[in-house]
Amino acid sequence: MTSQHRNLMTNRRGLTFWAQWAAAMLLANMVLSALVVWKYGTIPSEYRLLGVLTLLGSVPAYAMLQVYHKRHRLLSGLGRLLAGWVTLLSGLLIIAFATKTSESYSREVVFSWAVLGFIVQVVSYLPLHMITRIHSRKLRKERRSVIVGTSALAIELAEKLRHPSRVPLIGMIATDKSDTNLELALPVLGSLVNLRAVIEAEGIRRVYIALPLEEVAHIEGIYIDLLDMGVDVVWIPDFGSMLLLNQSISEIEHMPAIYLNESPISSHPAALLAKETMERSLALLALILLSPLMIAVAIAVRRSSPGPILFKQERHGWNGDVIKVWKFRSMRVHDDDVVKQATRNDDRITRVGRFIRRTSIDELPQLFNVLLGEMALVGPRPHAVTHNIYYTDKIRAYMARHRIKPGITGLAQITGHRGETETVEKMQQRVNQDLNYINHWSLWLDIKIIIKTPFTLLSKNIY
Repeated sequence: MTSQHRNLMTNRRGLTFWAQWAAAMLLANMVLSALVVWKYGTIPSEYRLLGVLTLLGSVPAYAMLQVYHKRHRLLSGLGRLLAGWVTLLSGLLIIAFATKTSESYSREVVFSWAVLGFIVQVVSYLPLHMITRIHSRKLRKERRSVIVGTSALAIELAEKLRHPSRVPLIGMIATDKSDTNLELALPVLGSLVNLRAVIEAEGIRRVYIALPLEEVAHIEGIYIDLLDMGVDVVWIPDFGSMLLLNQSISEIEHMPAIYLNESPISSHPAALLAKETMERSLALLALILLSPLMIAVAIAVRRSSPGPILFKQERHGWNGDVIKVWKFRSMRVHDDDVVKQATRNDDRITRVGRFIRRTSIDELPQLFNVLLGEMALVGPRPHAVTHNIYYTDKIRAYMARHRIKPGITGLAQITGHRGETETVEKMQQRVNQDLNYINHWSLWLDIKIIIKTPFTLLSKNIY
């Protein structure tokens, strides 16, 4: 799919959302206005504010629940509409109680609006949903498709495209090197030599080329041959055997460019700035709120055993640069030639250290690393330099986890991949989660990880 086509599809989905949202909110606010006028004869300022908050709050609530997505069937769509409306009303109720303004609103008006507001949204949703479905069915008839290739890549594509809400696939086209041992998801309609005849006989409007890398020589010939056929030609590159990192497709001065490996910092600079601003602000706020606890822990660490309060260890940061990560010291001072991970019942850990490690309080000084810009609140956990050297040649793309700033918490931590990694397989699982985080990074993902982190602090793998 070209970037222009992807943008067009995204714009269509956006227009569908905004059109249905605008109709729903217009009717909901009209109902609110009518109820308020019926009750008071005018619209007091608090109800005008309620209307504004409804408009603002409905966008994230409805977008998060994908209320108006075209793939939803009628009952599913109505269920999401109800969930979005309840989420919105719950948020408004929380705001009212938090600001102590709930008494300013008539319970009769609010309850009637909650019921009637949903009913009028349903009334607007039904015809718009029907029109959208009819339009989608019409478009599907114009997308009768075949896949050129019968390799594992082609079969995977067929399985994904055969979803009812996607394109109608008619069959597959074999090549000279087709793998006849694979179980095909669709019938083979012919070979490359009679591709044009198949297109005409079956009324094909789109051709997907899904060939393995060793057969890319066919692609130009297929493309040139189909230029006069009036069909869409879509090339699906065979990158299945390659480990991609934050991949994307773009253009450079109208030249197609496939980014196989790109850091989120370069691909989403504005979003990364928002991430850094949010995280530094939260780190500063946390340091202020937690300062009494941190002072108490510092005193306890000092009294637990001789040695410094803070433990500073060199670890790899963004792009492999070496940084010093701060933690409350949890072990007795010792001289080890080799950096050894903490283990269960490790005799180096003090009594105070065992508690602060168990509760992850020992990580709190890393908030200063976040303020200094060396770390993030959310990201792959930084490992000791010696551990990185050890695992680099044992785990594929191990150092790729440093394409983004290391974090105090991360996807690996909330999915249970924390604690001692006594085997290469365990470290591989952690690295897989780190790379998964980089590939799917977003501010919303960061927020979810931050919210889930406190619930993982009592994990049995923390010691």
